[in-house]
Amino acid sequence: MDKIIDSTKAKELLALLKESVKVVLTCHVRPDGDAIGSTLGLWHLLRVLGKEPTVIVPDKAPMNLSFLPGFKEIAVYTSHKEFCEKTVEECDLIICCDFNTPSRQDALAPLIQNAHCRKVLIDHHTDPDAFTDLIFSYPKMSSTCELVFRIIAAMGLYDKVDKACATCLLTGIITDTRNFTVNIHYSDIYDILMRLLEKDVDKEKIVKEALNTRSLNSLRLEAYAISQKMEIFPEHQCSLITLDKDELKRFSYEKGDTEGLVNRPLEVRGMIYSIFMREDPDCVKISGRSTEDFPVSEICKQLYGGGGHVQAAGAEFYGSLAECKEILIKHMPEFDHYLRNK
Repeated sequence: MDKIIDSTKAKELLALLKESVKVVLTCHVRPDGDAIGSTLGLWHLLRVLGKEPTVIVPDKAPMNLSFLPGFKEIAVYTSHKEFCEKTVEECDLIICCDFNTPSRQDALAPLIQNAHCRKVLIDHHTDPDAFTDLIFSYPKMSSTCELVFRIIAAMGLYDKVDKACATCLLTGIITDTRNFTVNIHYSDIYDILMRLLEKDVDKEKIVKEALNTRSLNSLRLEAYAISQKMEIFPEHQCSLITLDKDELKRFSYEKGDTEGLVNRPLEVRGMIYSIFMREDPDCVKISGRSTEDFPVSEICKQLYGGGGHVQAAGAEFYGSLAECKEILIKHMPEFDHYLRNK
């Protein structure tokens, strides 16, 4: 399973780790299971190796990930700016996980980019910017956590993976694959699953906490979104859900409450792709998911300047929610040729 990884780069990373003591691990804004899983997974590994790692994230992670070992040790830039700045200034190495361009770090980006230490990128998104000294870019990976595990194996450090590290890495794989149902390109990912389970990881707990546990307000918000806001466009085999600021406020929305909502319309027979638009304070957050290899990434890229994976993509629109919706509906027919039965 480590044969996919460039062995020369694996050796280079191992050398960097050996000569570094203080290591910062960071990820994208609005971190998800893969972002937190990969950074915390490496955090645990580096602690076993005798290093002094710190996870610094742009903003708070959703509470459905609070079960992860080490979650309370995460430094949030929006809450602990001075600590984060001091830690980055003093670190020997920065490892960037699960993002392909500095802009994905929002306000944290300048601090990371201006740091004078060596930087490494570990990511599974397409077309990464060249903003680090060493790049591990594998878009066919199901998740950055899968990539991290393969890199660990390629460096010969599998025996240093403890239960805490394995739990974090498996969480990222499970959340990005919807519990091994999508985004899988390499069959040996099931071998990786077994190797992580060898570390006594509780897979059932991960699925329950990361995918199947939520607040009452979150459940009510989803019920409202599906029953009142879900629009079906049968001629395009598409579903659209939009939620504005007032609707989010009505259900006491908290970060992570709409996680997975975009997937629900795909349960409707005949639906090939689903788009969810949420009105955030500074922009409209767009998420797309699909089946049958329909490229929602092209919709996000062409219409909103975003991107991602073929079946899981996103973007941000700096305009009104109404404008964002109008653009999608207007251009839906342009993507019909991707539908298999068209």
